[in-house]
Amino acid sequence: MSSVPPPQAPEQPADAPPPPPPELPLQARRWRLWMAPAAIVLGLGLGAVGASLVAGVGALAGGSSLAHPSPAVGIISNVVADAGFVLAAIFFTSRAGRLRPEDFGFRRFRLGKGIGAVALAALAYYLLTLVYAALMHLHGKDKLPSELGVSHSTAALVGAALFVCVIAPVAEEFFFRGFLFGVLSQWRISRWGRNAGSWVAAVVVGILFGLAHTGSASPQYLIPLGFLGFVLCLVRWRTRSLYPCMALHSLNNSLALGVNQLHWGLGLILALIVGALVVIGALTGPLSRGTALADAGTGSEIVPTSEGAAPAAPEGAGSTAAT
Repeated sequence: MSSVPPPQAPEQPADAPPPPPPELPLQARRWRLWMAPAAIVLGLGLGAVGASLVAGVGALAGGSSLAHPSPAVGIISNVVADAGFVLAAIFFTSRAGRLRPEDFGFRRFRLGKGIGAVALAALAYYLLTLVYAALMHLHGKDKLPSELGVSHSTAALVGAALFVCVIAPVAEEFFFRGFLFGVLSQWRISRWGRNAGSWVAAVVVGILFGLAHTGSASPQYLIPLGFLGFVLCLVRWRTRSLYPCMALHSLNNSLALGVNQLHWGLGLILALIVGALVVIGALTGPLSRGTALADAGTGSEIVPTSEGAAPAAPEGAGSTAAT
């Protein structure tokens, strides 16, 4: 009986480059789409209850009131509200299996690709903000830093800076880009022969990100903030890592606080930016240990650790809003 040998793969030339490894997904494909709206509802509930409890305790302790909370109460209330969304995301994703930091984007990434993505996103955001501000004749400031008492005392300034430049970027990027965009990017929406699910997810997350700042930013800046949320999703998509997103978020908030609110000079603003990035790297860098590189591009490898920070982006120009 004659037999036909199985087809053999064509031989590669000895000097041919190896095929690129497959692109890592944003997260393990076990999260369900229903988790996104469920986590939003639960996060809103936890944040509202927690902030109300903090305000009530502050009023009972004296020095604060429900109508006019003290800077300390305001800062703690905002931290608790952000923590509510983080806990909601962890709660629902933990139902689907063991939690892994890399599923939320805590992955090593290529330094060149990360800086490039952050630079392009920052340029797009600040250019749009400049054009939007010029067309709409905007000259407003954020409500949040003043409500947190940045001009009342040094302690309030330090607490507000820590929240605005470190805690908010980490918590909000974890929820919006690490969890929400990771879940919604699993949409399968075919357009012109291609899957547009990730683009639709980025638009939806951007809108939700803008709406989430309704109480802290002036209404006139919600559109630019929504666009910032959109480009941050693209940074997460491009780099497969959350670190560049946190870096850009922190950079924007540091500029908004230092330039628009405190009217600091260049030296103090740079110190605020670098200090915030170092703290973020120290807090979140260990979560990326042992993870694979988030992409297979070229460039220097970077692993955020407790000795360093996520890469900083170039300074932007124009009016910005803290997020």
